[in-house]
Amino acid sequence: MSIFKSILISTLAICILIPATAITAEKPKYPPQVKEMVMEAMKHIRTIDMDAFRKVVDNPQGAMIIDVREPKSYAAGHVPGAINIPRGLIEFKIWKHVGFPDKTDYDKKMYLYCTKGGRCTLATKSLQDLGFKNVTAARIKLEKWQKAGHPFVK
Repeated sequence: MSIFKSILISTLAICILIPATAITAEKPKYPPQVKEMVMEAMKHIRTIDMDAFRKVVDNPQGAMIIDVREPKSYAAGHVPGAINIPRGLIEFKIWKHVGFPDKTDYDKKMYLYCTKGGRCTLATKSLQDLGFKNVTAARIKLEKWQKAGHPFVK
């Protein structure tokens, strides 16, 4: 095989492989334990779908809407009326929103959401484990929420 053909074949192989790896690199791969953890948490929490969540957003009636994504994601756009408490800090930062230490409201209605539903599921379970009784995870995909024309603040 000539050098020209070898270079051509190598170049074509690289052109095919690079996009294929770039596509797979976009979607994070997690060990199955992560999905299992989320699925297990779902067995113990209340969830609502996009239509029910829209009703809450339109008329929160004193309920807290909590975006559990990271601050940069929240700043880039969020559901109107939502406060930002990242999932990794929810156990520590929820207290100033529920009357701690004098009159902690463990019955406060809270609706949590994130980008795809995993983080809010785990955060909802954490709040329940802390004793909050009225916590619900909105199992929505934020991209679909926006595409459907639901309210979104940028």
